[in-house]
Amino acid sequence: MTELTIRMVEHDDLTACHTIEVRSFPPCEAAWTTSLENRINHYPEGFLVAEYEGEVIGQVNSGSTSKDDISDEEFKQLIGHDPEGENIVIFSLSVLPEYRKKGIGGRLLNSFVKQAHDMGKSKVMLLCKEDLIPYYASHGFQDCGVSESTHGGAQWHTMELPL
Repeated sequence: MTELTIRMVEHDDLTACHTIEVRSFPPCEAAWTTSLENRINHYPEGFLVAEYEGEVIGQVNSGSTSKDDISDEEFKQLIGHDPEGENIVIFSLSVLPEYRKKGIGGRLLNSFVKQAHDMGKSKVMLLCKEDLIPYYASHGFQDCGVSESTHGGAQWHTMELPL
């Protein structure tokens, strides 16, 4: 997909980003429109989208903190978010189902990691389910074990990528 563009989110992308979110996660895990809007408004530099032929087809969004425990549910609402925090925490990396398995998620993730590095962050952190550990490990993330997070009633692993 040579025509794919990775760029910082714009407010007009909100509906597309919410659509990607609800098509990518179970209802109990998907971010609310208000959460996505909050992330767009307050931390656009931590929110990238993948655009193909004028359509937003993927996203990665985040918050920043100096904490190492990222299991706090309120953080997803950017409560405790510190733009100057040493860690950047991915809340969601998602691509529309019909565009998966084409390397778009990897391109989003690589662009995000580069941006985090350029922002002077110490590490990129995220929570993922066990089946996604190999995917993130293939991008250099290390599994730090089971998180205390119970988001959506699931078990999550903390993954870290030192920068």
